[in-house]
Amino acid sequence: MHIYANPTRFLSLAKWLMPLLFWSGLVLSVGALAWGLVAVPPDRLMGETVRILFIHVPAAWLGMGGWAGIAISSAMLLIWKHPLAAIAARAIAVPGMVFCAICLATGSIWGRPTWGTWWEWDGRLTSMLVLLFLYVGYIALTQATAREGGSSKIAAIFGLVGAVNVPIINRSVVWWNSLHQPPSITAGKSAIDATFLVPLLVAVVGFSLLFGAIVLMRMRALIAEQQVEARLRRRALDDDASAAGVPVMEQA
Repeated sequence: MHIYANPTRFLSLAKWLMPLLFWSGLVLSVGALAWGLVAVPPDRLMGETVRILFIHVPAAWLGMGGWAGIAISSAMLLIWKHPLAAIAARAIAVPGMVFCAICLATGSIWGRPTWGTWWEWDGRLTSMLVLLFLYVGYIALTQATAREGGSSKIAAIFGLVGAVNVPIINRSVVWWNSLHQPPSITAGKSAIDATFLVPLLVAVVGFSLLFGAIVLMRMRALIAEQQVEARLRRRALDDDASAAGVPVMEQA
């Protein structure tokens, strides 16, 4: 992992990996959505509303997976002081928050005809809403830290503490009596018919690849932003030194 600690080396890798992830993810996502929304027959019990499954499940997966990525990056920053770990966590936060919001919105739309209500304070929905608030708080904290020049360790600790909510979301439908259905896919078995399962898995893979491409795009943008800020600071110092009559050494 430390092989790519050098920003130049990382940018070289991201330059060819990003379009690969983006275009393959786009093809798989569009194909899976077309498959699920058009070709798949209505469900015997839920009818046409089952089609929202192909957006809701990938969004839920990436909402939780995004915070897991933040927690891993935070651990790498605190333990190994990886120079790109804080950038990776910041890059993950916004798309993770977006997918978390999509999960809540599609779940609410799905819940209206299925449960007869737009919202219910059950374990799964409430813990997912808490995750959305955690994303908002994390993004606000990292932006404030970057603006004020504070330590990124504070955000990293927040990222690790917030990770406690991820297993709570995962196990909420098991621990509490809930309107939300129990886990449909568990280790080695699935309660979802293959007619729905195959395009669903393709959608999850496709959206995950798109997520990875977006994270790489944001990491490149954040690195470029830091490099520009560093150049501006150096120029400001050089200007101050010139104004004070101190000779400035030419840089190669």
